[in-house]
Amino acid sequence: MAINASIVTVGLVKFDGTGNFGLWQRRVKDLLVQQGLVKALYGKTKKPKKMTDDEWEELDMKAVSTIRLLLADEVMYDVMEENSTAGIWLNLEKRYMSKSLTNKLHLKQKLYGLKMTEGADLRQHINTFKQIISDMLRIDIKFEDEDKAMMLLTSLPASYEHLVTTLLYGKEILELEEVSGALLDHYQRKHKDSAESSGERLVVKGYQDRGRKKDKDDKSARGRSKSKSKTVKCFKCQKKGHMKRDCPEWNKGKEESSTSVNVVADSESDGDMLSVSSSTDGLNNSWLLDSACSFHVTPHKNWFDTYRSINCGFVRMGNDATCTIIGIGTIKIKMSDGVVRTLEDVRHIPDMRKNLISLGTLDSKGYNYKSENGIMKVSKGAMVVMTGQKISSNVYKLLGNTILGGVAAVAESEDDDTLLWHMRLGHMSERGMRELHKRNLLTEIKSCKLDFCKYCIMGKQCRVRFKTVTHKTKGILDYVHSDIWGPVRTPSKGGAQYFMSFIDDYSRKAWVYFLKNKSEAFAKFKIWKAEVENQTGRKIKCLKTDNGTEYRDGDFLKFCEEHGIKRHFTVRKTPQQNGVAERLNRTITETARCLRLNAELPKIFWAEAVDMACYIINRSPRVALDGKVAEEVWTGQEVDYSFMRIFGCPAYVHISGEDRSKLDPKSKKCIFLGFKKGVKGYKLWDPVAQKVVISRDVVFDEKSMTKAFKEEKSQAAESSNNIGRSTVQVELDELESQSDEEPHSNDQEQDSTRSDRPKRNKRPPVRYGFEDLVSYALLTSSEDPSTFQEAIKSSENDKWMEAMVEENESLSKNKTWELTELPKGKKPIVKHTSIRAVLALVADQDLELEQLDVKTAFLHGNLEEEIFMEQPEGFKQPGTENLVCRLKKSLYGLKQSPKQWYKRFDSYMIQIGYTRCEYDCCVYVRILEDGSYIFLLLYVDDMLIAAKSMCEVNRLKSLLHKEFEMKDLGAAKKILGMEIRRDREARKLWLSQKNYIRKVLEKFSMLDAKPVSIPLANHFRLSGSQCPKNEEEIENMSKVPYASAVGCLMYAMVCTRPDLAHAVSTVSRYMANPGREHWNAVKWIFRYLKGTAEHWILFSRQPETNSVVGYVDADYAGEVDDRRSTTGYVFTLSGGPICWKSTLQSIVAMSTTEAEYMAVAEAAKEALWLKGLVKELGLNQGGVQMHCDSQSAIYLAKNQVYHARTKHIDVRFHKIRELIVTRDIVLEKVHTSENAADMLTKPVTTAKFKHCLDLVNVSSL
Repeated sequence: MAINASIVTVGLVKFDGTGNFGLWQRRVKDLLVQQGLVKALYGKTKKPKKMTDDEWEELDMKAVSTIRLLLADEVMYDVMEENSTAGIWLNLEKRYMSKSLTNKLHLKQKLYGLKMTEGADLRQHINTFKQIISDMLRIDIKFEDEDKAMMLLTSLPASYEHLVTTLLYGKEILELEEVSGALLDHYQRKHKDSAESSGERLVVKGYQDRGRKKDKDDKSARGRSKSKSKTVKCFKCQKKGHMKRDCPEWNKGKEESSTSVNVVADSESDGDMLSVSSSTDGLNNSWLLDSACSFHVTPHKNWFDTYRSINCGFVRMGNDATCTIIGIGTIKIKMSDGVVRTLEDVRHIPDMRKNLISLGTLDSKGYNYKSENGIMKVSKGAMVVMTGQKISSNVYKLLGNTILGGVAAVAESEDDDTLLWHMRLGHMSERGMRELHKRNLLTEIKSCKLDFCKYCIMGKQCRVRFKTVTHKTKGILDYVHSDIWGPVRTPSKGGAQYFMSFIDDYSRKAWVYFLKNKSEAFAKFKIWKAEVENQTGRKIKCLKTDNGTEYRDGDFLKFCEEHGIKRHFTVRKTPQQNGVAERLNRTITETARCLRLNAELPKIFWAEAVDMACYIINRSPRVALDGKVAEEVWTGQEVDYSFMRIFGCPAYVHISGEDRSKLDPKSKKCIFLGFKKGVKGYKLWDPVAQKVVISRDVVFDEKSMTKAFKEEKSQAAESSNNIGRSTVQVELDELESQSDEEPHSNDQEQDSTRSDRPKRNKRPPVRYGFEDLVSYALLTSSEDPSTFQEAIKSSENDKWMEAMVEENESLSKNKTWELTELPKGKKPIVKHTSIRAVLALVADQDLELEQLDVKTAFLHGNLEEEIFMEQPEGFKQPGTENLVCRLKKSLYGLKQSPKQWYKRFDSYMIQIGYTRCEYDCCVYVRILEDGSYIFLLLYVDDMLIAAKSMCEVNRLKSLLHKEFEMKDLGAAKKILGMEIRRDREARKLWLSQKNYIRKVLEKFSMLDAKPVSIPLANHFRLSGSQCPKNEEEIENMSKVPYASAVGCLMYAMVCTRPDLAHAVSTVSRYMANPGREHWNAVKWIFRYLKGTAEHWILFSRQPETNSVVGYVDADYAGEVDDRRSTTGYVFTLSGGPICWKSTLQSIVAMSTTEAEYMAVAEAAKEALWLKGLVKELGLNQGGVQMHCDSQSAIYLAKNQVYHARTKHIDVRFHKIRELIVTRDIVLEKVHTSENAADMLTKPVTTAKFKHCLDLVNVSSL
């Protein structure tokens, strides 16, 4: 009887073999759990050891009887022979949950064929879909969450097309829970709206001669009673006895009148109002193209992407009734061609029942429309922007779907406290809030959907995380992690500069203690240990920390040993091994940063924010606990969130009667800072008294913070269309006017995050004449202030001042100068080619590559003459302004400094047994005892060391440390802005400047430009005739940062981008007087960089002997102004380019052969230098192979006989003949299509350009 009672209580039905077996099985299992019989399902092999056989038999028989009572007769016969619970259970699973192909095929057919019919119950459809997914999961058929969401969306009818488009718009991934939740919310709102607006409504207000006439006996003039329906009068036919909705004439023309509405703008305010609501919703979610309405109209507020409430009169309809306009904004529509376009100046009129697009408004904006064969096309020029199709009602319906805008979320969340709780919980993630919302712990939350929160980005943005290792602890305090964070530059109110964190691995509960010095760590640990062990009655078993001296202190280790606490330490310089504590510290600091920034509190309150962050984290769902809350796991009690408040919100504290007079206010305004440990009260800051207040009588004003957040967001959205990037003013309007670009919509949001930064004073570009392209590029690509006045006026003047004070103190400490009365009376830079050559050998030979930096390198030089200088601006000593500084040591900025530093460094390297290369004086080489080489490359104060043995590298480092003050940067990752990436197993090395290129694009506001495939197109025929010719053009071009832009491009080309050589060489010819077309060419190069920022140079191990290989080419008479030819060459080593050049020839060539011959001669000089360099680096090769695609030039170079046709060629170009004879150069013929230097002489096709890059291993990863 007890079993039957339980069955009746649960409400289970007998399984007859046709229902949902998985659902029935789940419920039967729950019933067995409730009755304590679930152990029988697992068979006798799982019988508990303490249970006897008789007890097991009794348990099994009870479970068997329970299951049989829940089986219909037709199923009962199938399991009649089974006598055990496990046997019946497995038999049923085999029959109704078989993993056979037939069952899998049946379920997949059922899933793929699932389609929801129009008007069906969406909730039932989603339940059916989830039931099929659940059944498939039980037979090991799994789908990705995104695939399930996609299948659910595709099973919806056509009426949900708008919602599907909205859900997919702007997203990269989908989640089934998110999609199903959005669908159910939409379904509930739709049914709620339809319930409120069902039936016909007619409201008349105004003139007495309009609508129903008022008779004396007509009592319906005052009001209509349901009991007197016989006296009703139809407004359509003026007959009594029926209403308009039942009128035959009305029903006859109902469809035409409900689909075609003419709208005319009317600014009068004394008109009548007529509101007509139709029960036909066929076109309510579609747009109609109307030639009679004055502007675009919709009744749907949730369609608006931007929205502004207005009060600008009425709209008069065809029956002379008026409707009020309450708002205006923009709506995004995804057209039939897939393009999303924005409809501007759309009026929001709730009383309308249709959505109208005004063809007259489009016509006034330059759009044309025409209809033919039932299709209306709206176009601008040759581009069709929207298409309408005539439907049965003789109206044109727009082919497209509306994308629900941001106003929908605002409208839905007017009474939603999601943002309020997001701030209360320290900017908790949407996932965590959803978990708490499922448990009904957060009140007044409806959607759990968060908009963009800038404080979350500013506080939590991070890099890709490391993989973590979890500890399978069995109880609290079994394993504890700890770490120390700090120091912080701004001490807290209590003087703390560090905080020490503890986290229990089992419960993930965290504690923080604030320290003034790291030496307090041991004392804090003892306090924490005594507290937690006393609270729990358990002992700490293991403590995991890093290798900090505060943790390895002798007293600390001895204390742990005495109390039986096992210690785990991380490997040196491997903080990832203490990932739990490190991640906790990051989570705490990110949350604290969000709290403090949101509250707009100064940095001195960082400790209060950290304390509140730890308090919130302990009450937040944790991924490591499968969504559980740490405080609940630690205490075993449910957490109460009712007293949570927004950190930093205004709070009014009650003032007791003893502390105030009768006329004084009864409260004072403070700032909420969290909770006081051990006190049931709130911790607040009194800004007037400048002290902390603890009180429980507090009134909080949290709405002011959420209101300010929403207002700030709306203001940013309104101003985003008018605010552009303010780093460098580049005329982007010309980009839009170029004929080869696609049109962009005007509503795209611009980045306004830097709009508040003060703009630096713009000066006309200064023309420089540097011979060294690298120095010029470094100078023009810098954004740092160059004078003291610029530094103190910049937006970061406090940081610059701090740096100048620090530098001045360092100079004074080193006694760099002394004050006295004024008496009467090249840098060490290694070539980029040498760097790339060494990196090529590093990749080929798998060498160690380390990097060092010399601290204050120029201060190591000794002066050889007496030098005086003025006192630094801003640091003149009072009373001695007329004195000057006599230098005792070398100084940055001094012409003699680089020379003196190099002389000292060079003498020391020679002294310790290194040889200075003859071909590059900044490369030092030493042959080791085993025959291997060690290289050192010097670039001012940066050094690269490469060798086969790490021991030799460390030996050289120690020698340098003894002589100079060095900073060991470890394995080389970046040198001169070039990023280095290695795969030592595959012996590959990549070289790139992607971060530098991204900064350059951002500097010139080209991050959002449309990419192109080649750096310079054929339609650019640049010449001197395109330079400015009058004062106005010169004035306009003086505002363009042409020299700075070319300088930035030049540095990228010199370092890692041979593909830019020809384009940069071309635009750099006009830096003295650039024109508008020259600037367009520069912007084209930026667009090419936008698409190829991820390009890398690849050096790899060669299957054959590694050697230098060259390609050379020439473009005959390609220069427009003086018809000179262009020389281009590129040399490779280890498969990657190490040297390249594109330049105009010095003289005019008389023929193609002559141009190619001079190009070969020019490239031969570089080949000879490279051969000598790599020989000194230990790579002995014969002649350098040079590939040329001109057979005539090759024949002319190899022919030693004097020829009359070559007598006019300069003698210096004939040096190539001697080099070929001595076999220093091996000149070989190559087909034009395989000549990599072809891209360095002229613009080529996209396919040819990409092939040239492939030949020299330049491409994206």
